Amino acid sequence: MPGVPFEELVRRADEASEAGQAVEAVRFYRAGVALNPLWDDGWWRLGQLFVDAGCHGEARDALRRLVRLQPTAGPGWTLLGLAEYHLGDFDQAKADLSRGMALGVSSTPEVGRQGLLAQTLLHVRGGDFASAAKNLNILVQVAPDDPGFVVACGLIALRIGKLPKDVTEAERELVLLTGRAVRAALTGRMDEARRGFDELIAKYPRRRGVHLAYAFVLSRASATEALAQLRREAELFPDNAEAHLEIAFETLERGDPREALEPARAAARLDPDSFWSHLALGRALLVAGAVEEALSHLENAARLAPERRDVYLALAQACARAGRPSDVERARLKLQELDTRREP
Repeated sequence: MPGVPFEELVRRADEASEAGQAVEAVRFYRAGVALNPLWDDGWWRLGQLFVDAGCHGEARDALRRLVRLQPTAGPGWTLLGLAEYHLGDFDQAKADLSRGMALGVSSTPEVGRQGLLAQTLLHVRGGDFASAAKNLNILVQVAPDDPGFVVACGLIALRIGKLPKDVTEAERELVLLTGRAVRAALTGRMDEARRGFDELIAKYPRRRGVHLAYAFVLSRASATEALAQLRREAELFPDNAEAHLEIAFETLERGDPREALEPARAAARLDPDSFWSHLALGRALLVAGAVEEALSHLENAARLAPERRDVYLALAQACARAGRPSDVERARLKLQELDTRREP
């Protein structure tokens, strides 16, 4: 728009945006950033307008300009990650969403909500269900009625490593029923959650992951029936390492360490790269008196998860039982280091 002063372009762009005239707003914002490429707010507004319109390629280009100008802008990185997510550039989206969340998005809660949901679904797609499940504790506070949240709950509980758009028609009812039951549990409506899982098991009594998902919900509510559901899952699917692992931990928590030995061995055999499996087996072996074997598994757990506090607690106990005071001291110092890092 030759001859139109920058200040006039800004005024008219903002007026059009506030009036909901997206096309006009884009025209004036584009003219503004063409005249002044350092106008970071112009790039931000363009990014928002393009994301809202589903023009994710244009949004990505505008937001890349923004984050070059404002590299510590958490909302900018998060919105950029959302645009990349919708474009199918999942690895880059995951990196930019994580960066945006780490920098902070409190000034734009809606962008933060959408970004966290997209990040959660990317964790699911990559099979990182532990990280995805942690995000549910935040999402249930800010997006309990979002259809994407319900689908995420179902995918995580059933351990289906897919994005919602990739869920097959045959899987859709299963995922939604599971998601609704899990959402009920997360929002404190346990009677509704139980009814949901009873319906789910009646429809899908032999579907992998259904009994495991119900067990997690029951365990969260400290219900004694959790162990029966875990055992049913392991009976139906003997290759389900997670079911064996949860049986081991459940029996350890109940004070039956010898009962934990067999499922812990199964978990370690089926998933030798899981520190949880080695931790469970090490704890069970230690109580059973097999100290040297317990140490071997606990040292494996520490190698696989060098930042986990519970591993070093168990390792210190095993070293004390083995009469290795210098190793006890090393474990104590590691615990002290981890506690110092967690303090802030």
